[in-house]
Amino acid sequence: MDKERVALIIGASSPIGRAIAIKFAEKVFRIGVHYYQQRKAAQAMVKEIKERGSEAYAFRADLSSPAVAKKLIQMVEGKWGRIDILINNFGPFLHRAWEETTSEEWLWLFKANVLVGFELIKAVIPGMKMRQWGRIINIGFHRAGQIAAFPNILPYAAAKTSLFMLTRTTAVSLIKFGITVNMVSPGFIEGGWMPEMAEDSLSESFVGRPEDVAEAVNFLASEEAGAITGNNLIVAGTWKI
Repeated sequence: MDKERVALIIGASSPIGRAIAIKFAEKVFRIGVHYYQQRKAAQAMVKEIKERGSEAYAFRADLSSPAVAKKLIQMVEGKWGRIDILINNFGPFLHRAWEETTSEEWLWLFKANVLVGFELIKAVIPGMKMRQWGRIINIGFHRAGQIAAFPNILPYAAAKTSLFMLTRTTAVSLIKFGITVNMVSPGFIEGGWMPEMAEDSLSESFVGRPEDVAEAVNFLASEEAGAITGNNLIVAGTWKI
């Protein structure tokens, strides 16, 4: 366990966020648990992390406005003086036929899925540059980066693909400072959205667990993953291969 490093997990009250936080409790001494509405869940998570021997604190922030991202980073750094690992597990999902979506919904999804991550990264990198070490991991979508037809999730897919472009661009810019930037992209995960299809068809394609995503994130956040950057690690079994 590294008693100096601090990890901030955005969206820590979601199933994937919670699994990441619990996994990090094995190795990171101080864990920032971000939440907005689920205060009781965040407090329960903080309690569980502390019981595992790590320090934790819940930070409330409404990230529907990207400008709040900088304030959240400042809150965490104000408490612990640093952030070494940033997990950007944020971004709403919309399942709707593309012709029924509105411009407002496109802007909302882009703002939440891309601009929040953009502001979080900008705010966290000065400290990482100073320490010459950092890990930034964005949570994406298993088909991010594909130029394909997405008739029912078009604005979401476009936003997550943009997030992947942001991941790769920042990875190239920050590697000289010892900072890696990667994306972990889940497929269908227990506790998340599931498509309407025959149960046997979905099971054959593989439905993952939040813990599967947490293991991938944990590796990319490690010292051993220092040569891995700008990548999209897909956690989706055989779905859509």
